[in-house]
Amino acid sequence: VAGNKAFAITHKGAPKRKLISTDLPFPDWANAKVIAPEKSMVLEGFTRCKDYLLIRYSDGINNHFFKYNLNTEKTTEVKLPFSGSAFASCMDTKTNEYLVAVTSWNKPFTEFVFNAETDKFSASPYNQTPVYPDEYGDLVVEEVEVKGHDGVMVPLSIIYKKGLKKDGSNVCLMESYGAYGFGMLPYFSAELNSLAIKGVVIAIPHVRGGGEKGEEWYKAGYKTTKPNTWKDFISCAEYLIKNGYTQASKLSGTGTSAGGILITRAITERPDLFAAAICNVGCANALRLEFSSNGPVNIPEFGTVTDSVACKALYEMDGMQHVKKGVKYPAIMGVGGWTDPRVVVWQPGKFVAAAQQASSSGKPVLMKVNYDNGHFTEDREVTFANFADQYAFLMWQSGHPGFQVKKETTVKRP
Repeated sequence: VAGNKAFAITHKGAPKRKLISTDLPFPDWANAKVIAPEKSMVLEGFTRCKDYLLIRYSDGINNHFFKYNLNTEKTTEVKLPFSGSAFASCMDTKTNEYLVAVTSWNKPFTEFVFNAETDKFSASPYNQTPVYPDEYGDLVVEEVEVKGHDGVMVPLSIIYKKGLKKDGSNVCLMESYGAYGFGMLPYFSAELNSLAIKGVVIAIPHVRGGGEKGEEWYKAGYKTTKPNTWKDFISCAEYLIKNGYTQASKLSGTGTSAGGILITRAITERPDLFAAAICNVGCANALRLEFSSNGPVNIPEFGTVTDSVACKALYEMDGMQHVKKGVKYPAIMGVGGWTDPRVVVWQPGKFVAAAQQASSSGKPVLMKVNYDNGHFTEDREVTFANFADQYAFLMWQSGHPGFQVKKETTVKRP
């Protein structure tokens, strides 16, 4: 609410959403005024200060801001200090100042004070930007689009160290999610970037099932359309190999939680594309998901076996059900949290057990159970040790020279 008007976002007649307003105290939303019409970008939110509304859009990866003048009713674009994920809040609506925080794949979380009246950004007095070693400043970001299996263009973010040679010799790690309309938004990951500065290509496919391109993108990787999620991941893997970023023997992938569907189905459908994979507290046995403690609340997202159409869709999502005897699967690590209330530990456990029995590649297939962890934990020591193990495994199996087992030297005694 601002003055005698109420503002709201609607997707009625606008899949990518629009901003509308109506008068108070007699609201008439059926005949509301359009303040910000639907754009090619997704409208994600807005917040007000004294004289302006700051409206946030997403182009599928990066955020863009526009300001609406409540007095003149004019809208103008706001140029952010750098591209990435951006968030705004107004601590005092009697002023025209916002706190705007921006982060990207290669720039850490930075907070600014934005004056909507002057369009000026200045340093925030509240949160200082973290300082990383100089080598973290040498990371390059490429945003590309990859043609999917059905011709749909899939956004792909690629992060790597400056000077990269695209000759297929690089180790590459792919990570994605693809569920609940949750997008893989740009952020500075100290964990992933610690690999990037060691020459590892980090690739983030923005697969269907996420929310990068709005409601339609989400529903295009949902229930019966869920195969698009892992097929988009596979298409991005093929792109990375074709364009010299890596090769199959140096490519690994990881998926967490609902991303377990993505990674287990990607490697069961195309085991030849990957050297190693992590199913991190991941859904890997979708047909049995609803029978776990957190299962019933996820029926709206994945479906139920009591419906014939949904049951077939769940079968398609089920990584364990697609493990085949004698296939040369990549190296696999399943990770479970012993007290995980969301994805019970037997979900990745059953997939690992099936792969151990079936794989003919001779590569390790391991199950790690964190007894000090649930789905996540706020204990940073546990978290960092957990991901250090996962990344070391992936780098080892992908052939990174810094993670290979050193051979012991035998010294002959006289």
